[in-house]
Amino acid sequence: MATYVLVHGAYQGGWIWKPVVERLRAAGHVVYAPTLDGCAERQHLVRAGITVATHAEEIARLLFYEDLRDVVLAGTSAGGMVILKAAEQARDRIARLAFVDALALLPGERVDAIVKRPAPNRVGDLTTGPTKEDAANRMFKDLQPALRTWALDRITPHPVAALEAPMVATTFWEQKWKASVIRCTLAANPPEAHQRRTAEKLGAPYVEMNTGHYPMLSAPDELTKLLLG
Repeated sequence: MATYVLVHGAYQGGWIWKPVVERLRAAGHVVYAPTLDGCAERQHLVRAGITVATHAEEIARLLFYEDLRDVVLAGTSAGGMVILKAAEQARDRIARLAFVDALALLPGERVDAIVKRPAPNRVGDLTTGPTKEDAANRMFKDLQPALRTWALDRITPHPVAALEAPMVATTFWEQKWKASVIRCTLAANPPEAHQRRTAEKLGAPYVEMNTGHYPMLSAPDELTKLLLG
């Protein structure tokens, strides 16, 4: 039995991992899929000051207060930034990291310098997110219609500083980690070069899935097997 903590990306919540959570639990594992501050069912809590660093602190605190050890910490999309900072803060609790089509920025790098996408759609002063049309036709285009509708009903704007601010300072890249990098070849972002860099810097296995940016929805069986290692 292993313990998994699955961290979502921008515009998402813990809900995005639901099919994988069900499969991992059915296999006898302990699984947490928390929703980050200001996202999904916690969107009413959005406020200034939510950043990658505060999201990472949430995850590190979860590991502490739930007394979790030997954790497989997985992050997808912008959640990759969160797990690398959280791992730094909870070093002795991490068994393995999994970057699932994830952003893994160096300190000072910005998401917009790495990904190519339509101009962000600001939603008020505190959040940013895609239009429903963009989400349907680009982000979720490879999902089956019913699943696409289900996902579209659940996306929410993301705290802007947690996505657009420069990556926070971290000693993550100066340490050695057991990790894996999973790239989705049908997704334009994050680009292949970025994900290969992550694998190279970590000395980690690099695996490709022939699916879109949300493999936990489009290919949950295959992704679950990869996470099981």
